[in-house]
Amino acid sequence: MSTPVLIAVAWPYANAEIHVGNITGAYLPADIVARYHRLKGNRVLMVSGTDSHGTPVTLRADAEGKPVEEVYKRFHQSFLDLFQKVGLTYDLFTTTHTENHFKVAQSVFLALLKNGYLYTEVRPQWYSPSLGRFLPDRYIEGTCYICGDEHARSDQCDKCGNVLEPEKLINPRSKVDGSTPELRETVHYYLDLSKLEPEVARFLRERQHYWRETVCNQTLGQIESEGLKSRPITRDLDWGIPVPVEGWEGKCLYVWFEAVIGYLSAPIEWARLHGLGDAWKDWWVNPESRTIYFIGKDNIFFHAAWWPAQLLGMGETFMEIFAGEKGQKLVLPYDVPANQFMNLEGDKISGSRNWAVWGHDFLSRYDPDPLRYYLTVNMPEMRDTDWDWEDFYKRNNDELVATWGNLANRVLSFAVKHFEGKVPEPGALTELDEEILRKVESGFESVGAELEAVHLRSALGSAMALATEVNRYLDQTAPWKEIKTDRQAAARAIYTALRCIDNLSVLLSPFLPFSSEKLHQYFGYEKPLFGKQATRMVQDGLGEHTVLLYDPDDAAGKWQPSALQPGQPLHSPQPLFKKLDASIVEEERTRLRAQHKS
Repeated sequence: MSTPVLIAVAWPYANAEIHVGNITGAYLPADIVARYHRLKGNRVLMVSGTDSHGTPVTLRADAEGKPVEEVYKRFHQSFLDLFQKVGLTYDLFTTTHTENHFKVAQSVFLALLKNGYLYTEVRPQWYSPSLGRFLPDRYIEGTCYICGDEHARSDQCDKCGNVLEPEKLINPRSKVDGSTPELRETVHYYLDLSKLEPEVARFLRERQHYWRETVCNQTLGQIESEGLKSRPITRDLDWGIPVPVEGWEGKCLYVWFEAVIGYLSAPIEWARLHGLGDAWKDWWVNPESRTIYFIGKDNIFFHAAWWPAQLLGMGETFMEIFAGEKGQKLVLPYDVPANQFMNLEGDKISGSRNWAVWGHDFLSRYDPDPLRYYLTVNMPEMRDTDWDWEDFYKRNNDELVATWGNLANRVLSFAVKHFEGKVPEPGALTELDEEILRKVESGFESVGAELEAVHLRSALGSAMALATEVNRYLDQTAPWKEIKTDRQAAARAIYTALRCIDNLSVLLSPFLPFSSEKLHQYFGYEKPLFGKQATRMVQDGLGEHTVLLYDPDDAAGKWQPSALQPGQPLHSPQPLFKKLDASIVEEERTRLRAQHKS
């Protein structure tokens, strides 16, 4: 029986382009796991969208002197284009600026309010006399009172990772005009996280045996040392989701509170777009479903503690308010396999300093599968890693091209040339043939187990090790020599190798979907391994927004051993990967230094 698997992916802010650190941090691992579960036959729903509200977006709009909506839509379109080029198969990539998301977020607010987890309090907030308005936390920068970093935001310090109390920030300054803000009193709703702390701690301890230590240790450690403190969930803003309480005009839901609700609102929008009504409940109400959250380490506490607290606080009341149904709770996160950070040439990636490998720029010179490969073998699963251009060049040539690409190309080319473009009849297989087939086919269990546990580096490493074994088998059987003296022995070895390669194309397909689809076609299969992506314009009361959708209808890929038959027609292959010249290393480093200075 198939399992409903919700792949919940971090929502990118609509204020900057996406770089390789973002891709390997959350977006690529989510797609790899989604593709694997689709091959397994599970009911996958991979969702995310553009985080259209909050101060990063309004800051960018202020800097450009343009309407916020225009800025968010520009970045949203850029994300849609990049994700299709990288092959990120979102069942729905939407935006937080939709009627649907507004309604869901407001229903969450009302459920928490009804259940007694919200209260109002008058507290000081930074106010800009020069601008004549309150400034959101991210508009304020200063010195962190915990670690001393001089570029902390008033709500969080990126250097030490701590959530901050805004009024304690040292030497605060406005990021808009550099002026010194002052504290003024204003009233806001607060989420009483302290009431939910025992349940959140219990939830985390129940998952300690299979969650990453980096996630559980950080979250439980912070709860045990500081406790879950109440946090404001509204702000004095004019761009965002209005607080659904009379008399609260001019105030909106705080972005950290409402953006995570997108993991719930996106499946609801997906169901409606496909005319499937309440199908979203299969992932959100069904206790058998698995909800897996893919994020970077800077968002661990939000997803491992605060979001579960929101879900626990809603209880059954959300479904009563939103759907008029009683007795149904929403499911809690099954896993939060957060990654650490990827650095670049020994230094921290920084968009503001233009020290980054940008997604669109990379794909203007290279293909997507080499990017996916390098970002997976170098994925920062348990510790920070480093993008190094020389390492990228070597892995592309020594591993992708030499180990896997050449294996597939030379065997297929040989079969097309010497066996009339068909899979040869092998005759009786030898023990050596049977052994390599068993070894490669065992990958569906061993590689699959690593993918189930979201150990993606190990999974890819195991699959590539099997490709090495097949190369070794060919060295032993040498069909290129046997064809001259023993055609039947050559046919048997080529048939065995073709079956192994057919298996490997599936084992590697979650990581290398573009080349695997090509290889799948070279083997003569008519239906693709995976479905197709397409964009669609959606109209609602807030205007138009474009979404990215995944259509699985033609997908025929299955996570199971090859059933390749003798006589199956083959197509003449083209090389799966391009061998790179050593000169690209210095060229890319020169380009990086030049963009950093500009």
